[in-house]
Amino acid sequence: MRKKMVMGWLLLLLGGIVTLFWHNEWVYALPTPVPAHYKPVHTGDAVRLPQLPVFVQDKPVLLHFFNPDCPCSRFNIPYFTSLVHKYNSQAAFAIVLMTPKHYTEKEIQDKFHINIPVITDASLAATCGVYSTPQAVIIDAEQHLYYRGNYNKSRYCQNTETNYAEIALNALLLHTPSTVLYDSNALRAYGCQLPNCTKK
Repeated sequence: MRKKMVMGWLLLLLGGIVTLFWHNEWVYALPTPVPAHYKPVHTGDAVRLPQLPVFVQDKPVLLHFFNPDCPCSRFNIPYFTSLVHKYNSQAAFAIVLMTPKHYTEKEIQDKFHINIPVITDASLAATCGVYSTPQAVIIDAEQHLYYRGNYNKSRYCQNTETNYAEIALNALLLHTPSTVLYDSNALRAYGCQLPNCTKK
């Protein structure tokens, strides 16, 4: 009898874990709702960047909008880090921290194991038209928006054919006009809704 009860509890626990896992997968596979008062920023619009030394050079900039509490942001860390290592001689990079919690720059840099600027000015999200994390924003050397969107169709950035942010960065480095065609998954925001890492 006791053995059956233990087995029953274990099956119930396992069922709960599986249900929770699939619920999270389903929720984060849906597009992030567009905020009611959202003001879009269009490709080609001027974007005023913070006055940081890393931006005072003739290089494009990739801003990584990151929330440490967002599961999608955490899954994205290895891929973003790989982009920094691959393109740091051709582009500037910065992490835009999107959380009301306090973190030091070093704490965030340690999560990525890279030494790049960490921006804590959350108003930069509205400046760039960002309302979820993680999101990539690529700004050309003249400080115009070139790309704003997802890193990949896959939550874990494993599909090399849909590395949207990298495709956009390569196109910019090759001086390709920003009218590069992406599929609908590139520009429709997915992930955690700002400002509090919710998914409604």
